[in-house]
Amino acid sequence: MTPTTKLSCRNVWKLYGPNAETLLAQNPNPSADDIRNAGVIGAVRNANIEIVEGEIFIIMGLSGSGKSTLVRCLSRLIEPTSGEVLFDDADLLRASEKEMIEIRRHKMGMVFQHFALLPHLSVLQNVMFPLTIQATPKHEAEAKARDVVELVGLKGREDYYPRELSGGQQQRVGIARSLVTEPDLWFLDEPFSALDPLIRREMQDEFLRLQERLHKTIVFITHDFEEAVRLADRIAIMKDGEVIQIATPEELVMNPATDYVAEFTRHIPRSKVLTVGGVMTVGAAGEGEPIVQSTRVSAVAERIITADAPIPVTDGKGLVIGAIDRKAVAHVLFGEGDAV
Repeated sequence: MTPTTKLSCRNVWKLYGPNAETLLAQNPNPSADDIRNAGVIGAVRNANIEIVEGEIFIIMGLSGSGKSTLVRCLSRLIEPTSGEVLFDDADLLRASEKEMIEIRRHKMGMVFQHFALLPHLSVLQNVMFPLTIQATPKHEAEAKARDVVELVGLKGREDYYPRELSGGQQQRVGIARSLVTEPDLWFLDEPFSALDPLIRREMQDEFLRLQERLHKTIVFITHDFEEAVRLADRIAIMKDGEVIQIATPEELVMNPATDYVAEFTRHIPRSKVLTVGGVMTVGAAGEGEPIVQSTRVSAVAERIITADAPIPVTDGKGLVIGAIDRKAVAHVLFGEGDAV
């Protein structure tokens, strides 16, 4: 079954400067030199992305790469200079401001690095706030808010105020608030980057647990490749406003499109990125309890290395499709060295 495209952008540009629209009218695909010579800043340059329903799509890049600007163009919090942004096949750039307000209220959820909780409202009231704006009846809004508060693990803290919560708990309130309207599309802009490492890891686990239950279409910004590897179905790498490569974490490590992408992924342990399915021997036989092909090598490396024989590998439906042995794992862990 072909995945359904939920959100896409085609030839999206965001240029800043008085000559931006004139430049694109004269030259629909200006080079970096053309942009610089026109006295224009190229925040997003000719971006083309397709995000399918139910996937976690992560946009990565260093500071100034354009990732946050692109996400704001996708949600039309920033107006693109040119291009198309399609949400359920409808061009958002043709929607009126009133229509966009309704789309953001009912179909989009947003979580940002800074929680922006209302300090004078309790946890429950903060979570209810989007429903209050929608004039949802109070009893219905409260019931929904309580359900979402429980979903994010804050049951029992409904009457706390933001100042009484830890950073991780405050972020959970922000996540709950963005989910209470049951959005089709969820934008998260570096939501965990302000948290301590341990809390950040816990929030990543919580995020994956929520996605397992909710199956949202998610656009997630991060500059942390290890975080992206944990969370992403696919990753887009940006540099100087351009989308350089879109691929799975495994493909980015194994087949970087440019030297920049290779450098971006160079220091990530391959065992944390590569899956069993990516290094197995297709069609080979094995013994013992099988391993699902999507499992990261790091999670099962010890078991495979200490096994007396290759271990069978299955697809997501339980069908054996190959086997993996200690030599394959040793190659991942130690490069070209001999097998263990």
